[in-house]
Amino acid sequence: MNEKELDILTKVNSDTQVWRPLEDKFGRRHTYLRVSLTDRCNFRCVYCMPTVEMEWIPRSEVLTLEEVVRLVKVFARLGIDKVRLTGGEPTVRKGLTDLIRDIKGVPGIKSLHMTTNGSTLAARAGEYRGAGLDGLNVSMDSLRPERFSEITRGAKIEPVLEGLAAARQAGFETLKVNVVVINGVNDDEIIDFVDYAAATQSHVRFIEFMPFLGNGWNRDHVLPYAEMKRRIAERRDLLPIETEPSAVAKEFAIGDSGGTVGFVTSVTDDFCRTCNRVRLTAEGRLKTCLFLAAKESLRDAMRAGASDEDLAESIHVGLQGKWAGHPSMEKWIGSDDKAMVQIGG
Repeated sequence: MNEKELDILTKVNSDTQVWRPLEDKFGRRHTYLRVSLTDRCNFRCVYCMPTVEMEWIPRSEVLTLEEVVRLVKVFARLGIDKVRLTGGEPTVRKGLTDLIRDIKGVPGIKSLHMTTNGSTLAARAGEYRGAGLDGLNVSMDSLRPERFSEITRGAKIEPVLEGLAAARQAGFETLKVNVVVINGVNDDEIIDFVDYAAATQSHVRFIEFMPFLGNGWNRDHVLPYAEMKRRIAERRDLLPIETEPSAVAKEFAIGDSGGTVGFVTSVTDDFCRTCNRVRLTAEGRLKTCLFLAAKESLRDAMRAGASDEDLAESIHVGLQGKWAGHPSMEKWIGSDDKAMVQIGG
């Protein structure tokens, strides 16, 4: 083998190593990227945005849309095929429709979803769907207007309900309603949400209350999945639905109504063993677990002239710091200095 052939072989081997699939040291293959577009939000939900004064990310430090697309392309080459846009509230980010179109056009990206508070969907759902957005998760933690306003610190429920109607009409492949259940706050609406899911043939996901900076979490405020399911089963037949191994929710059909419910059980029954998710914060830091502080700054690397290969290697290195499983909520609480609105869910 001559020197030129050796150089070519060395480069091929190096590229293969850099662009190998995203697998952590516990053998978990990662195919799902959650991208926070902003830490800003037009709601101030009590479990997400702390009462303490927050330092917002300066706009110059937030990833540009071009940087987001570049990073998605890098992640796609590493085996990511599903992307979810989050915030803060992603719909407050200018240029969102174009970003949706650009990400959906990235080779290797099979599905693109977004989590939103739904406040702008009445006007934009069709636009987002037309640009290529496949699915929506809409946060709505109460069906009662006054309580909804209390939980969101002043928002109105009517635009969200109108947004959900527009999203149904737009024909999204998946449409889910997210409900963070806080014991003593909105747990008495569980059956109401089940009835809503059945009546509208919707999917409602009940999420156990998790601790984040300044949200007043304690164990007494957590209504365990087992108790939620018990309450519902007293009134409705719940039929298990088979899900993919990496699914975060335990899902059930509500009898033959056409409605379904899911339970996200991060507090009482984690799903760490099959986790396939990584996160990108709004300022471009890699976050390998919702409960693990973000570290590697891919933004800084890009702005310093890093190649795509350099970024890929940084992602691989960062992933190796991922836990086998997150600690108990009591042990974790306070270990991250970010509020939920700054992380992106």
